[in-house]
Amino acid sequence: MVTAAFVTIASVNFDVVVDFYTQFLGSAPDRYVPTVYAEFSIAGLQLGIFCPKSTNRDEFGHPSQSGMSICLEVANLEDSIDKLSQIGYSPCGKITTASHGREIYAYDPDGNRLILHQAAKIT
Repeated sequence: MVTAAFVTIASVNFDVVVDFYTQFLGSAPDRYVPTVYAEFSIAGLQLGIFCPKSTNRDEFGHPSQSGMSICLEVANLEDSIDKLSQIGYSPCGKITTASHGREIYAYDPDGNRLILHQAAKIT
């Protein structure tokens, strides 16, 4: 029986990636083991970041070649874009609009794609 599910990111740039998520999310990790593991709780999702052991690093390849994205729904897209820009990671491209809302792509320091999404207001 499954009791929990996590999204995890492997990073050899552990400290840089943990700092990025700490700044962008505005809070320190809920669990933290220096140079090994950090875990953030984000609206019911557990995001784990770990530094792979040197014997396993080749297994993780290059994140930018992955088909996975982390979609973060935000209350205000422009505020989130400003926050990313303030910490040096401006989103690329332009805001797109679809029936489900507005979104823009950004990338963390390791090249993992983030989708910042602001839901459409239902009237």
